[in-house]
Amino acid sequence: MLTDIFSYRYKNTPIWSVYSENERRLLTQAFGIVKEALPYYDESGKVDKRGEEKWKSLHDKLCRELGVTELSKRYYSYQQTTALGTHPVSGFFSWIHVCEQFVTAQVPGDINPDQFIKERLSFVELGLRLRGEEIARLNENLPHAIMEAKLSDSAPRRGMQIPGSSVDRVKSWNALANAAYNSQVNELNERFRRASVPLNYHNGFVQLSRDEVVESQVATPFWEIVSDPLWENVDIDMKEALDRRDSNSKDPALFAAKALESTIKIISDKKGWTHGKEKGAANYIDNLVSKANGQFLQVWEGDILKDYFRKVRNTVGHGPGSEPMPVLTLEQTDWAIEVAMSWVKSLVKRM
Repeated sequence: MLTDIFSYRYKNTPIWSVYSENERRLLTQAFGIVKEALPYYDESGKVDKRGEEKWKSLHDKLCRELGVTELSKRYYSYQQTTALGTHPVSGFFSWIHVCEQFVTAQVPGDINPDQFIKERLSFVELGLRLRGEEIARLNENLPHAIMEAKLSDSAPRRGMQIPGSSVDRVKSWNALANAAYNSQVNELNERFRRASVPLNYHNGFVQLSRDEVVESQVATPFWEIVSDPLWENVDIDMKEALDRRDSNSKDPALFAAKALESTIKIISDKKGWTHGKEKGAANYIDNLVSKANGQFLQVWEGDILKDYFRKVRNTVGHGPGSEPMPVLTLEQTDWAIEVAMSWVKSLVKRM
């Protein structure tokens, strides 16, 4: 099965020209974050079976994408001399050891440092993506867990019982798990910033970050909002927009407009304003502007949104015929993506 990894998405986008102490430190720190997010050992220091399976899965997925059989040497063999003589010793390193040797290795002289670093950050990306998926499932299951806790609290108590509410414990454990993961993501992004690397991790993917102010005021709140499963299609299209922009591929602004259009449609559907006769984004915007629907948007806001789709989406989304092929500059593309993010953030906050 194909796995989307950082090194493949950005293979044609140069980021590093050298591997220095700065890069070595960043990779070591990033690997430490993955170790914290996905513990390999239990509290007693023994291998946790579920943790071992996760690390093997990460190893195997990245191996397949890189076209190698192992990330670093797993089998070891040497001669050991004791008072009883010399005898062979052999075995296998743990999966976490193999992965750590891969991520923290020194770059060989004949390897492109850009490729080398990207492949190792791909492991970090996969590790945090796996933990993010676990957190998403945990949050999705929270209502069911709370219901079971309520039933437990209401059942007759026999024998020794842990004092306090089971519901409170479930909620507290969920909040702690989310807080720990958010802290790990924030630390990785701060490590990128301190290493002066123009990258940012959000919702399972490491992507280029061009402007620190835009990242903190627009992009970060946007990614937090669309991490909810309700906005999955918005998340997918916006990531596609950024990947296309960063790799200089065709029509990144079109995907930003698609993300914004999906947001408008979802809100119209969730509010019960969709009537089935809509033919495009403009009609869905009318649903949000309608006084009968409580005027979710003011008329002037609706006009601005419609103009965005006319000038951005329609311009690059339709064949030009015999006219010159429309192409947005990098600055115009950045503007189109940032405006779409800002609108999504604003619209969702009003729900």
